[in-house]
Amino acid sequence: MKNTILTKYGGIALTTLFGIIVFLFWRFIYPHALVYQEQYQLFLFDSSYILGRIGLPGGTATLIAECLTQFYNHPTIGAIIQSLLLVGVQLMTWMLMKQNGQKDFLYLSSFIPALILWYTLGDESILTSYTLSLLIVLTTMKLHSGSDWYALIIVPLLYWIAGPLMLLYALFISIRSTRNKSYVVGVGILLYAVCCIAISALWLPYPSKRLFAGLFYYRFVDIYPYWLLAIPILCLLVTYLRIHPVLVIAPMILVPYGFDAKKYELMEYDYLIRRQQWDAIITKAEKQHPDLPMSVCATNLALGMKNQLGHRAFRFYQHGTEGLLPKFERDFTSALLTGEIYYHLGLVNTAQRHAFEAMEAIPNYNKSGRIVKRLAETNLINGQYKVAEKYLRMLEKTVFYRTWAKEKLELIAHEELIDKHPVYGRMRQMRLQDDFLFSDTELDKIFGQLFMHNPKNQLAIQYLLIHPLLNKDIDSFMRYLIAVQEKVKYNPTVCQEGIIFAYSQRQQAVPEGFVSPAIQQSFSRFAQVYSQGGGIEAFKGTLWYYLMKE
Repeated sequence: MKNTILTKYGGIALTTLFGIIVFLFWRFIYPHALVYQEQYQLFLFDSSYILGRIGLPGGTATLIAECLTQFYNHPTIGAIIQSLLLVGVQLMTWMLMKQNGQKDFLYLSSFIPALILWYTLGDESILTSYTLSLLIVLTTMKLHSGSDWYALIIVPLLYWIAGPLMLLYALFISIRSTRNKSYVVGVGILLYAVCCIAISALWLPYPSKRLFAGLFYYRFVDIYPYWLLAIPILCLLVTYLRIHPVLVIAPMILVPYGFDAKKYELMEYDYLIRRQQWDAIITKAEKQHPDLPMSVCATNLALGMKNQLGHRAFRFYQHGTEGLLPKFERDFTSALLTGEIYYHLGLVNTAQRHAFEAMEAIPNYNKSGRIVKRLAETNLINGQYKVAEKYLRMLEKTVFYRTWAKEKLELIAHEELIDKHPVYGRMRQMRLQDDFLFSDTELDKIFGQLFMHNPKNQLAIQYLLIHPLLNKDIDSFMRYLIAVQEKVKYNPTVCQEGIIFAYSQRQQAVPEGFVSPAIQQSFSRFAQVYSQGGGIEAFKGTLWYYLMKE
């Protein structure tokens, strides 16, 4: 009796500990990954949207999963949901093991499928609908009782609810029937399940491959990681075979390696930009200098928004001019980040175009709450109120964007409020109205236009002067600097370093007052070290090091 109680409460303690660890992992290590999932869907309380989902195989589970995913906008709630789902998979696995006569000392083995699933979730394209569908199927397997002939009704119903993971249930019934010597029923149920999917292919406008792989399990419609099949198979193996508990150590160690550090670093930068947490971006870059083009762009944008780019640009790794604005790529991640930069610069039309491109490039054809919000904003700024209203009415049908949408609808009714708005009013003053088409090889010209249009555009000033320096074009830098200083007083550290470097190339003395004595002294030491063929590593963080390094 005592051993039974210890085993019971020991299992509860282990499951609780597992749930807490999962929660802490998502909440404090990868909260940005949860927000990433939310931003590439738009759950609507709309009849056409709901019917469009539940009318497809696996659509019911997908509808519920997308409803849950919208709460990922708040990482704490999202982490709780992720924890409950993985704990659910573990508990259902154990109940099936127990139902099959597995001993209590094998309890740890029930964690193996959940841990492997956790590892696979490092692939950000695996959607919550996959985890939820697996949990629904496992629960159906646990609840199954009575004649196996009931499967004739349950199989098509489960297929419509959870998608092709229904095959796991069919295989479970098949094994159960075969073990009971009902070979015809066992084989028949399995063939029946396959036929259900095959028949649905005759009526639905999807290729058979996608119907067998699942319409909503994976973000990319033309790609399916078939190793996902290993997880339901593993659930069956753990159910029927005595897998030694010590083997749970392997997936426990494996979990962190499923999350690519560089990929999730970009997600975090994107998350911080979306939240406009400029100080947090700079702090992150200070701790570990970014070396990917997109993370460099994020850092430069944050420095620019804090008016620090002219002082600190070269204290961080720079990726040439693409560190300011990357080349246009027709995908749903880079276009989104690039559009953020254009938006803050005041290129409203270009930001709108990138938002369109990002949404159209979402692989599973979903809408995006974040993008729809940005499209509403750009149309508000441009005075396209009918179009803005269309997007705002859409957001009214959501949970987390509803209040924001209602506030912006009130602005439409009172246009003067838009002009007074701290963001939209300023954007109206900064924007170029004819920025629909321009060459991305002449970005300096665009920055120049932004500055000439509004000399108060601090971000445009910083980008205009940093751009030629990143291109190691000192002559252009000096021309732009003169044009800037004719209108505004702007001469930060990087500009002073550029001025003294330019005059040294001309073998001329720097006019008094242009460069501080400290920078003059530092440059003299740099010039001396460089002329003697010494290493210039001591001058990292200066423009001179960037220009003269190998």
